[in-house]
Amino acid sequence: MSFDNSPFGGGAEGAGGDAELKAFLEIEGQKAKFQNQVHTFTDVCWDKCVEKPSNKLDSKTETCLVNCVERFIDSTLTMTNRFQQLISKQAGH
Repeated sequence: MSFDNSPFGGGAEGAGGDAELKAFLEIEGQKAKFQNQVHTFTDVCWDKCVEKPSNKLDSKTETCLVNCVERFIDSTLTMTNRFQQLISKQAGH
């Protein structure tokens, strides 16, 4: 059975569609990772900084949240860069 006329496979159109689908899925995956990271920031920093929820953040809580997120981003970037260096080093051997 051949699926050459199908929009999902075979021929040049299928290959282009596959590339588009792959790009779309990659973008959606990145969006999902970003949203997951935001949720992680929220959970960690909320637990660390917010003692008692209220209608408005006081300056101490706001400063704590900002610092928490910034340190979390810094540490994540540092670890990511270090892993990339390790992978590059291993690939070079």
